[in-house]
Amino acid sequence: MREALALARRGEGSTRPNPPVGAVVVARGGCVGRGWHRKAGGPHAEVFALEEAGWRARGATIYVTLEPCSTWGRTGPCTERVISSGIRRVVFGVRDPHPKHQGAGTKVLRKAGIQVTEGVSEPEARELIRPFEKRVRTGLPYVTLKMAMSLDGRIAEPGGKSRWVSGPASRAEVGKLRRRVDAVLVGRRTVSLDDPNLSPGPSARGSKMPFRIVADSLGQTPLSSRILTDGRQCRTIIAVTEACPKARVRRFQRLGAAAWVLPNARGGVSLKALLERLGREGFLRVLCEGGGELAASLVAGGLVDEYLFFVAPKLLGSRSLPLIGGAKSWPLDSCPTLRFTGAGMSGPDAMLRAFPARRRPCSPA
Repeated sequence: MREALALARRGEGSTRPNPPVGAVVVARGGCVGRGWHRKAGGPHAEVFALEEAGWRARGATIYVTLEPCSTWGRTGPCTERVISSGIRRVVFGVRDPHPKHQGAGTKVLRKAGIQVTEGVSEPEARELIRPFEKRVRTGLPYVTLKMAMSLDGRIAEPGGKSRWVSGPASRAEVGKLRRRVDAVLVGRRTVSLDDPNLSPGPSARGSKMPFRIVADSLGQTPLSSRILTDGRQCRTIIAVTEACPKARVRRFQRLGAAAWVLPNARGGVSLKALLERLGREGFLRVLCEGGGELAASLVAGGLVDEYLFFVAPKLLGSRSLPLIGGAKSWPLDSCPTLRFTGAGMSGPDAMLRAFPARRRPCSPA
């Protein structure tokens, strides 16, 4: 199962709207077939593993991170393929979270006389499909807020002129994370000041290149920005409001980017409406990389599912830009509260993972 989980992670960022899944066929004490779901519309993990196993699948055991599907979509049900292969036993990590499908595959397999064991490495398997589970439950993608900051909670020098607070090791970790998500979200000011291309790296292409999304209510993203000129504009989305001039929307579109006109909320793009649109489009996981005002709006709206902080051993002082911008502040007894779940080092930087302790919108003081 550990190998199946590792295989599944190779599909992260490429399978939307499907979850990443890995599968391993074991016969006579050895692995004879391996597979993972590469993209929606393509074969599922079980199919790849069974094809590699061939005749050796007869009487064997297949380990799958997620309960095999039993319904027709763009591909046939995996339960049929498992049954016809002669597999004797199916071991999976977690049940399908969709209410209409949950447990259905298990029933089909057991009715066919196949032994089924579920819940093996369930915490790891559930962690793997957390974004898929959230979209099934709420219609919204899973949002990770990544912030690089100094030890005193600052993200840039006055005026925002410093490009990187964290070190090379932390930036490499962010590149890995970008490969696992469907989209990277930033604010217009971040694009104007830093001109990032938000790529996982120079070798990123196809489905491993996440969409770049800019929250830009007035459509002020510079037309010379790398996200509009790097040849990957088809994976750029500018989220604007009705206040954005229609001529500007057309300019973005002529450059090859998409321009989504969304409702206004407190003078900016409604982030809830943006996430709802992304959910309808099948996006599973969104990585927000700031800046401070965008982060503040996400936190205040209770829209963050997971926090990832890179804390550099530096002090920038009170005049530098704060982690939470837009003059946001909350009363101590009702402020956003986090629950730390992991800590480690990334080069000289500390890396902290946290989840919201309370999931509700927070009104500023």
